[in-house]
This record gives sequence, structure tokens and C-alpha cells, in this order.
Amino acid sequence: MLNLDNLKKQAKLLVKWHREGNYSIGGRIRSLPRYRHLTDVEALALKFPLSEAQEIIALNAGYASWAELKTGLAVAPKRAKPALSAPELKDAKPVLFVTNVQTSAAFFRDKLGFAIDFLHGHPPFYGSVSRGGACLHLRFVHEPVFRREVREKERLLSAFLDVDNIKGLFAEFKLARVDFVQPLKREPWGQSAFIVLDPDGNWICFAGPL
Repeated sequence: MLNLDNLKKQAKLLVKWHREGNYSIGGRIRSLPRYRHLTDVEALALKFPLSEAQEIIALNAGYASWAELKTGLAVAPKRAKPALSAPELKDAKPVLFVTNVQTSAAFFRDKLGFAIDFLHGHPPFYGSVSRGGACLHLRFVHEPVFRREVREKERLLSAFLDVDNIKGLFAEFKLARVDFVQPLKREPWGQSAFIVLDPDGNWICFAGPL
């Protein structure tokens, strides 16, 4: 159920993000047809009054304008608030730090068989790739987060993915000429695993029963 007070707060938050130079606002501004061609930098250079933020919120809610949204909410029947259920964790999405989100997404797609779920920003500074039930997020950084020697010494993983057919996946990745930090081997903790090296030096472990 839409709440006008909450929508007003959302519009003000968009203006705040724009004022702070948050690049994530670029995609929201491009939802207005007249701005669809702008880059993130150009979107941040715009004058962005509250009225345009409200227009974006209205469009996202399925209304042509803020005025139509207010009218629609005024005549909508009130619904009782549903009872809150106990909090439940559903899944986790590891975030990999990369120097080029688009290049990294292409690696996961072309080499590891992932699908690109989305690329956010223009140019992209955040994205998501997935395969089966596994999902990884990609975040742009200007420089590596871990020093290579520290990662190798401490064997720092960026993500751990469970696999049903670990032997088949390893054979698939070998055929794709993926770089391995560790080939498939039986681990002392009971499963077999291998570790892939991505273009940014992230160690990604795939593990499952052999």
C-alpha cells in the first residue's frame, strides 16, 4: 500500500543524493524520458528540483505525474496493515571489488557461464551476475582492496560457491581456459574444491561433493 508521506520522503532523499553527488541517482534521473540520454556525470550536473524527484517517484508508482499520484492515493481504499512476521534471512550476495564492472561481468558471462543480471550506472559502477542459485555483485573501485602478497599469504577468498557437480564444472572451466589458483582437489573439511582467479585478482572458490 502506497503512503504519501513515505513517497514525499523518498523524493526528498533523491534530491539529497543528487546534492551529495551520489552517482546512483543517474539511473533514476534517466527514468524521465527527457533525460534518458544523459551520463551519470551529466545527470549530476543538472539542476534537480524537488518537483522532478516527485515526478520520478510518481512514474515508479505507475502515475503520470505527482498530482495524479496524490489524487489516486486520496481515492484508494485504506487497507489494514499486515501483521509483521519474524525476520528471516533469505540469501547472501558476495560483493567483488573490480576495476571495470563491464569487463568483469563479461568475464563471468563468457568464461564462467554466468548471466548478467544488471549493470547500474553509465558507465557501470555496480552490477550483478548469477548462475543457478549463485549470485555475485560487482562493485567498482579505483584500486585493489587487497595487496596481492597478503591475499596469497592468507589465502583470502572473495566468494565461496556450492556446486552439485564439481567435477563437471571444473572440466567446463578448464575447457574455457580459466585461470586457476588451485585445481580441483579433496579438502580436509570433507568436500572437493577449486579456486578461480578473476581479472581483478579475486579468488573465487567452487566446492561440492566429488
